[in-house]
Amino acid sequence: MSRSTLESYREAAGALAPTAVSQFLAAHQWELEATQADVKQIWRLPRGDGAADARIMLPLATDYVDFKQRFNDTLFALGSIHDWDAVELYEQIVATRADLFFVRLDQAMLDGTIPFRQAELALESLYKMMRSAAKTAENPAGSGKGRTSASVTDFLEEDVRLGHTKRGSFIFTIVSRLGDQVPESGVTDELSPFPRRVMETLARGLETTRQLTQQWDESVLESPGSRGLSTGLVESLEELTKPAHLRQLDLSFEWAAAERRPDVGLATIVMDRDIFPELPAVRERLVRQEEPARRVTLLGAVKKLSRDDSANDDEDTALVTVAADVNRKQRLVHMTLSGPDHDWAILAYQQRLPFTVSGDLSFERGAWRLTGDISVDASFLQHHVGRDVHSPENGDH
Repeated sequence: MSRSTLESYREAAGALAPTAVSQFLAAHQWELEATQADVKQIWRLPRGDGAADARIMLPLATDYVDFKQRFNDTLFALGSIHDWDAVELYEQIVATRADLFFVRLDQAMLDGTIPFRQAELALESLYKMMRSAAKTAENPAGSGKGRTSASVTDFLEEDVRLGHTKRGSFIFTIVSRLGDQVPESGVTDELSPFPRRVMETLARGLETTRQLTQQWDESVLESPGSRGLSTGLVESLEELTKPAHLRQLDLSFEWAAAERRPDVGLATIVMDRDIFPELPAVRERLVRQEEPARRVTLLGAVKKLSRDDSANDDEDTALVTVAADVNRKQRLVHMTLSGPDHDWAILAYQQRLPFTVSGDLSFERGAWRLTGDISVDASFLQHHVGRDVHSPENGDH
């Protein structure tokens, strides 16, 4: 056995527990022949092709001085019997009581590595993706905003883990653990474990997002949560696909054998370069659904002014675009201002001064808009210029 093979099995042994291996054997046609409580188990795999039955000894007593060596030997034997290498064996064992989510970054790499900053941003995006899926799974009718519940927090802190990186371009492995409890024979819960519901929600949301980038379906907005959709999910995909050298994003699932096989996530979900530019449009339409008009005060910079030709000629009116913070992101917000408010917008634009305006914020026709009873807080501008901006000397635009 080569040094690299030995090291691979040592890594697998260090990441697994005997109970996980025992559950794997029980789920894969192995039969328990004998057991010595908390010490060892003897398992047999019947062969239907006339070959001799395979037998292994699984050590359970982790406090024995030779436990690590015996455990390594057991895993190597299992790998040989099933014709799997250490990584494949690890995935098969973990997948007995955990769902696996693989995220493959297809991009040019000389040595199988990616930039450190890209890896950091990818992990942040994947965390946002899992958090969004967990919130949607818990409350499909919710917006995903507000306080994070205890069940979502427990899932993020305890149940979802980062697994071994697989070979083939650069692949992140997300492990969603279902817990150690194995249902008694013939007994099943009507409701799947929360981690499984999160992963099903994630798979459904990713499949729906890809479909919407190719053909928009307005009916999705009637209940986006039931399709696994949320603004946070689509934003996380946008962030993952930002690197210019990324050719393709491949998303796939391997479902735990201990639970029923879901009807989603059965094929690889491919996001290629043709899909990347369509993601912002999907997100903005979701934002419109999730963001009913609300009264806000915005502080930002006036980026653009243009005449409103449809307005009354008796009063100067302009279409004003302000860059301001909306939901912790810089957005362009459009509004119509006239009279003194129009003059203050001109001054803020010419002097590059902060502009404060209040109104009803909504997302309409693919853009953020401020409507309703709009008012401008000119106190800062007035203090800065120390004069009346309403005088003709301020000019036009």
